[in-house]
Amino acid sequence: MQKKALLLPLLLLSSATLFAQQSDSYRIPYDDSTLGPQGTTTLMPFNRLVRSAGKVVSFGDSRLENHALDFALLPDGRHLAVEDRYGVGILDLSTQEIVQRWSMRDVPATRSLMSTYSGIKAFGYDGHTYIVWGAGTTSQSALLIAEWDGSAIKNVSAVAMKAVAPAATALPNDIAVRFEGGIPYLYFVLNGNNQLVKMRFTDREIVWTVPTGVAPYGLRIIGNKVYVTNWAGPLVTDSSREYAGTPWGSAYTNPVTGATASGSLSIIDAQSGSLVKELPLGLHPNAIVSSPDSLFLYICNGNSDNVSVVDVRREVVVDSVAVGLFTGGITYYGSSPNALTTDAGGTMLYVANGFDNAVCVVRLGSNAATHGSSGESKVLGYIPTEAYPGGVALVGNDLYVANIEARGPRVLARFNAAGSVNAYNIHQALASVSIIPVPSKRQLKKYSKAVRQQSLIFRLELTNRAPRHDVAPRPLPERIGEPSVFKHVVYIIKENKTYDQVYGDITQGRGMPDLCVYGDSVTPNQHRLSGAFSLLDNYYASGKCSAEGHQWADAAMTSDYVEKMVRAWFRSYPHRQEDALVYNRNGFIWNNALDHGKKVRIYGEACTTHYDPSLKWGDIYKGWLDHTDQGFVNTSTIARIRPIISPAYPDCDNLVFTDQLRADIFIHDWKAAEQAGGDSLPDLMVVSLPDDHTAGIAPGMPVPQAMVADNDLAVGRIIDAISHSRFWDSTVVFITEDDSQSGWDHISAYRTTGLVISPYSVIGHAIHTNYNQTGMVRTIEQILGIPPMNVMDATALPLFDCFSDQKTPYVFTHVPNVVPLDRMNKPVAELKGKAATFARASAVQAAKGVDGGNDDLLNRILWFAAKGDVAYPTGDVR
Repeated sequence: MQKKALLLPLLLLSSATLFAQQSDSYRIPYDDSTLGPQGTTTLMPFNRLVRSAGKVVSFGDSRLENHALDFALLPDGRHLAVEDRYGVGILDLSTQEIVQRWSMRDVPATRSLMSTYSGIKAFGYDGHTYIVWGAGTTSQSALLIAEWDGSAIKNVSAVAMKAVAPAATALPNDIAVRFEGGIPYLYFVLNGNNQLVKMRFTDREIVWTVPTGVAPYGLRIIGNKVYVTNWAGPLVTDSSREYAGTPWGSAYTNPVTGATASGSLSIIDAQSGSLVKELPLGLHPNAIVSSPDSLFLYICNGNSDNVSVVDVRREVVVDSVAVGLFTGGITYYGSSPNALTTDAGGTMLYVANGFDNAVCVVRLGSNAATHGSSGESKVLGYIPTEAYPGGVALVGNDLYVANIEARGPRVLARFNAAGSVNAYNIHQALASVSIIPVPSKRQLKKYSKAVRQQSLIFRLELTNRAPRHDVAPRPLPERIGEPSVFKHVVYIIKENKTYDQVYGDITQGRGMPDLCVYGDSVTPNQHRLSGAFSLLDNYYASGKCSAEGHQWADAAMTSDYVEKMVRAWFRSYPHRQEDALVYNRNGFIWNNALDHGKKVRIYGEACTTHYDPSLKWGDIYKGWLDHTDQGFVNTSTIARIRPIISPAYPDCDNLVFTDQLRADIFIHDWKAAEQAGGDSLPDLMVVSLPDDHTAGIAPGMPVPQAMVADNDLAVGRIIDAISHSRFWDSTVVFITEDDSQSGWDHISAYRTTGLVISPYSVIGHAIHTNYNQTGMVRTIEQILGIPPMNVMDATALPLFDCFSDQKTPYVFTHVPNVVPLDRMNKPVAELKGKAATFARASAVQAAKGVDGGNDDLLNRILWFAAKGDVAYPTGDVR
């Protein structure tokens, strides 16, 4: 008992207490709310505190979700071009401020475009300064060329890039400029087409286009050769190897996880375009730079947490430098290196580690640089940045870091006439650039300590503790590997709601009634469950949309590929897990469970449902009422899980299916296991219930309140069946939204609904502890006795406060829906004005599935459907 008394206070140690132990020179005021525009430290909803060293410059249109991506130093040496998601800003190096910004949104020809992943370049020619970068959408692409006249960006032109079938968009990304005979030539990859292009700049004439590997990303030119990194490795030519679909092709994949199994470097002759050689690299190679003497190449491997070093003369990989923060002893994957630069002398390497929220400082060894230090390359330390650094440049003695996530969506909007109600929305965020003087050895040591503390590394000591023998089973074991009273975990993933949207009317929690649109009359079962078990009013989704949310919910992290696509989704919208490029190296909760001998069943996640597309919602609803088998069949790109997917359970992308159909299938399987005798129930059941996403006011679909009520009833029926079964004593149910993007919240744009339901749950209390999705995944792992998958769940706080050692006799009986499930939206012909406009927009979005359209527009539609002409929470931004 003495060990228990010591352990729990450590697990629940507040970061405020932790940081109070630091030296006064780097003491951090801690924001525990996850929202904070106030304070200097921000808690991101994936176990990372953010406080950048140096100076932070924030910018962008506060009505949009902005992200800084990459840099290019202008020829004058006094300005830095900053590529952001919606345009280019010019940073004055002397004043360290954005002095001018050109936005694609301001020009009709480019209004729909967004900048691609990275790769901006600047050069001088014929007395002019030019800036070049790639932009696109899911259906069109262009190379953008602008002039900088010393005070403004002007004369922006777009050179269209045609997609080559089967690609839907060409996607120009990294660019190199090479002067040949005094004329500049642009070399650039087309990430969608799997191509490298050489274009004469003067007349925009394409000299040649040649194939690369799968999804080329970065490039460098040395001598007469072009070096191209390929995210997904070589083209598939060996049918005996495991491979799976990526957008517009296939890639070799890991049979265990379904993720891409290799990366590669294509070496191509700059004159002829012929392939010279292809080298294997680590997983998901992205950014590439050369040493100042052009004798070495350094390449980030985003899914391997290392940097490959290539000897240019021998054309071989000579070193692999581990740069992850969580190395030594038990190594945890997930630092996501994705950008880098060298110092002028070629002895130091600066690597942007996305999920470490830091720049890793590496002293290059003798085998990695001409003038490297003796021995191997060595990590000297880490410099804190804002969230997910994705671009880095060294100018003089200053590091410039483009922070893709910055501080998250923390734009606060006042929306009512009295100005008394504030709200956050997931689609409003500013971009940021960190400007950090290269630290001294002493300062780097302090920074490194701060990075580790901000990454909550203290929790790893607890995560890594060995299980004790002869420990009595508990609901949530104190250590991984110790026994739980639970044998079965049901993990229900819903779609896109904030806390205030659903629970804002509950007085026991920190809700805002003015923001509640799906209260107890729409969601009576969830309200009853939150009252009967426990109300989590400080629980957060980790991602900002379903494409991110299903990665966080299923894997407790996203990959660099997902982070680089944020808000653009050029190649895929991967909420359904059908793109091998999306998955992180260690895969998902289901393969973690399978790897450790657990039985798993998947309902609707990671699969695609094939059905007659002529069927409308009403047809399928009637078929459900009539108990008709409608012939739904599921497939998956992940070979390993095909045998464990419920074959007819509708996937998470299809809103045309009532959630009652989903509930019926799950309950049927549950009762069949109960009747089978013994313990035939799977250890882990992952269940998708997506209809609370709604289809807006699309004609032919139910009204939003009806779809949310449909979802609520399905939740209630499932919990009813579980709690009245013989498995109830050995079962725990976790319920989360995949993300919080379809709404607004007065505490945080990330705040969402969560439930923990079991005979050992804390009953009738509001729980205010700060929890998030990664902690829910970690709790499932701890109950099943399986290890963390990556750095995020390894540093997550298990949901200890949700459990009691005392069993309660409570069982749940579901409440009938109040809103009719088949209350339908009106036809467009019966609507006028804003209602008609929103109905047409809803129809377009609904036809594309979950999150298939303009997310922010859908939010406005849902607000209008519930509130009418009450002002939407976006005005008076501050």
